[in-house]
This record gives sequence, structure tokens and C-alpha cells, in this order.
Amino acid sequence: METPFRLVPDRISHDTVAAKTIVEQAEEGGLIGLAYTGMYRQGHNIVNTTGESHKSPTFTIGTVVVLLYKLIKMIISRQGGMPK
Repeated sequence: METPFRLVPDRISHDTVAAKTIVEQAEEGGLIGLAYTGMYRQGHNIVNTTGESHKSPTFTIGTVVVLLYKLIKMIISRQGGMPK
């Protein structure tokens, strides 16, 4: 059975390597907060916040809404537009 959509290829990609860059930026002190979700092959996921993202949930919700918007746009563009 095929999944309805796939957002990340099933291989190591430049997007995955970007996660290492985020860690490096946090270690250097430039990144002060993070809201994240992770997907595992076994079918479960994690969600969490750290640093300023944890201390400022209202601001973090705004950034998560922007992420949601971008993901919805990706899905709509891959499906050929909005359903009628």
C-alpha cells in the first residue's frame, strides 16, 4: 500500500545534513530555541521544544504555523492545486 504523500526521501539527503548545521549553530550560541518534530522508520514520531522556543510558546506557535503553511502548500502543489 502506498502512502498518500512523502515529504522526505527515504535516504540521507542534504535536508538531513541540515540538521547537523542546526546543532552546530546551537553549539556556537546563534540558535537559541527550537521547535521540532522527528519521524522514525518504525512509524512513531517525536515533538518537542527547547530553549527560547520552550520559554516563549506564543512566538513558537507562530513559527510552527508558518511551517504548517509551507507543508500545506507543498502538498497542494504536488496534488496539482486545490480540490474543487
